[in-house]
Amino acid sequence: MVINNDGLTPVDQNKLVITKSKSTAAGIPAVISSTIQSLKKMGPIKTIKTLKMVNQKAGFDCPGCAWPDPEHRSSFEFCENGAKAVADEAMKSNVNKAFFAKYTVNELAEKSDFWLNSQGRIAEPMYLKKGGTNYQPISWEDAFSMISSKLNSLKSPNNAVFYTSGRTSNEAAFLYQAFVRMYGTNNLPDCSNMCHESSGKALESTIGIGKGTVTLEDFNHADTILVIGQNPGTNHPRMLTALRDAKLNGAQIIHINPLPETGLVRFKHPQDYMKLKFNSTKLADFHIPIKIGGDAALFQGINSLMIMDGNLDNEFIQSKTSSFEDYSNSIADLDWHRICQDTGLEIGTIKQLAKILGRSKSIISCWAMGLTQHKNGVAVIQEVVNLHLLGGHIGRSGAGLCPVRGHSNVQGNRTVGIWEAPSDSFTELMEIGLKHAMPRKHGLDVVNAIRAMETGQADFLFCLGGNFISATPDTKRTSAAVSKMSMGVHVSTKLNRSHLVQSGEMIILPCLGRTEIDIQASGHQFVTVENSMGIVHKSQGRLQPASKNLRSEPWIIAELAANTLLDSTIDFRKLVENYDDIRTLISDCISGFEDYNSRVRAENGFYLPNPPKDECRFETHNGLANFSINALPNVELEDDQFVMMTIRSHDQYNTTIYGLDDRYRGLKGNRRVVLMNPDDMLNLQLKTRDRVDISSHFNGTVRNSKHWIVIPYKIPKRNIAAYFPEANELVPLDSTADISNTPTSKWIICTISGQNSINEEE
Repeated sequence: MVINNDGLTPVDQNKLVITKSKSTAAGIPAVISSTIQSLKKMGPIKTIKTLKMVNQKAGFDCPGCAWPDPEHRSSFEFCENGAKAVADEAMKSNVNKAFFAKYTVNELAEKSDFWLNSQGRIAEPMYLKKGGTNYQPISWEDAFSMISSKLNSLKSPNNAVFYTSGRTSNEAAFLYQAFVRMYGTNNLPDCSNMCHESSGKALESTIGIGKGTVTLEDFNHADTILVIGQNPGTNHPRMLTALRDAKLNGAQIIHINPLPETGLVRFKHPQDYMKLKFNSTKLADFHIPIKIGGDAALFQGINSLMIMDGNLDNEFIQSKTSSFEDYSNSIADLDWHRICQDTGLEIGTIKQLAKILGRSKSIISCWAMGLTQHKNGVAVIQEVVNLHLLGGHIGRSGAGLCPVRGHSNVQGNRTVGIWEAPSDSFTELMEIGLKHAMPRKHGLDVVNAIRAMETGQADFLFCLGGNFISATPDTKRTSAAVSKMSMGVHVSTKLNRSHLVQSGEMIILPCLGRTEIDIQASGHQFVTVENSMGIVHKSQGRLQPASKNLRSEPWIIAELAANTLLDSTIDFRKLVENYDDIRTLISDCISGFEDYNSRVRAENGFYLPNPPKDECRFETHNGLANFSINALPNVELEDDQFVMMTIRSHDQYNTTIYGLDDRYRGLKGNRRVVLMNPDDMLNLQLKTRDRVDISSHFNGTVRNSKHWIVIPYKIPKRNIAAYFPEANELVPLDSTADISNTPTSKWIICTISGQNSINEEE
């Protein structure tokens, strides 16, 4: 990332406004925020037209998250951040040849991510020559000619890396992975590698499927819902409606997270005002302010107490599970002093939780990156699974495991083949369906792809969506690695940081958004997506494209394949004339998609097979659900050290920054902030708004990041939090989770120095 000599973009130097954090999520402020963003970016007529189509059966799937749609939908089936995501995509196509003639790449690189995103949609294909200063227009034909020539000149297909963002549809993702494998490599890293890879690895080994085991209906029948390491009020706002309904049906909600989050305190559904209902709903019965990294200790403590108290489903354990005795023995003599020290909790609190869970007949556990992005990310999720196996909380109504995905189709991407390490059974079906041999050697995930770029093993990067530079860890190291590529290609809707870290040659291919009409030879097309709960359903854009030069992702991939695979057994161009033909091919290649075209046209789509949920059956190596034994992680710190976790503001979605107002936390105008316990601030003689430098430490290597504004916050001592992606430069590339290789963005050992008091009015 290129920034000015002070180490700050202009936005980083904005005045920070601090107000009281909010106690209620959504409500009128959410309506106002959504309306302002929508009117600003779309205007009144387009706003009304667009928002009435979000998450509707005849409309398009919201790109804002992967939360499922209820069977009985309201007329306005979207949340605040969903409205922002749609408005953001519906902007005018102002990033054109005139824009790029005005700004050099270096000038753009000094702008903030917020500024870059606010410039509008990319209007036409653009090309940056090696050593060039400004992007220039390029025709689609010339772009594909250059890309295919580069691919066919590489020494090996394994010298190319093909990244994918989770917003890509099933149709585009399937064509993409088919092309890449027919080209000859499994180098298909994706955003899952950085987020929920730990969930997949943990669930596959324990219950035989890398997905959750609940439906939306289960929330209405749960006794207890655990929300662990997750901030649904900001990252999955539509989940709050399900939690509210569960609460009204008698469920207890327990929020386990270092930070208190407004979305789990109280919730007011904006549409209630239309029904003259003015009361909000208290959601979490308990907030458990666990120390960062203490979740494994907490669940081992809870599970030990449940076994001691005999709160077990013995029939389930005996008939459906393996290794219970070994697991029971492994936690029989816990060091309770360490359990309390690691968690930061009193033993009485842990006993109270164990008692609640022990008497619950149906438990749902939800989690997100607060569990997955740790060194022990796989192991801690296995401890959550152990809890469910003890009480038989899988395969029955109101109970199950619920990893909550962020991107709107990240789960679907994996299902249809976006994976660097495909199973033999998946590969064999692909070979039968495509009538083409597939590579068997596993490819590169995100972290290993960056390492391959550093060493020269990889020389070409293709990104289907996403913002590779801002999303990945170790920003400076990653940028240096990407700059070594001989060519970088980005399929994008908006300008982002990745377009500004120059490889040898750069090409931007502008694509249609989820909201826009997609016309192919046979007419108006729809695509499909899979939500967090395994439902596959339609999404059909209804807005006029932002530019006549945009192309759909399936069309772009088909053209790329046709230009590159000169002896292909598949007519890719023919497939995109009618997306039904793509879905027919998916039916031939992917298990669970039989009769795809007719089933997806059902009113609410269809569920993919889920043996643990559907039949309480586990397709593991032994046909049983497996208890897991894991040692507790070392979470000790030196006297001068803190552990940092990255978080998102309320005004962003993944790497996309919509605005500078983290309304729920009471912070506005500046994102370069670090949240710290007031007692820690006192010990370091820091005052509110003091500026500090943060250094991360890993295996003897130090990474430095300057000019962070200190804010007192309710966070456990020796824990700090800072916004992603700004803090990504402190996340070491080599610090990854065991087994999943996910970057440890929620466990970064840091020291703080260089405090400098500044005087600003509150």
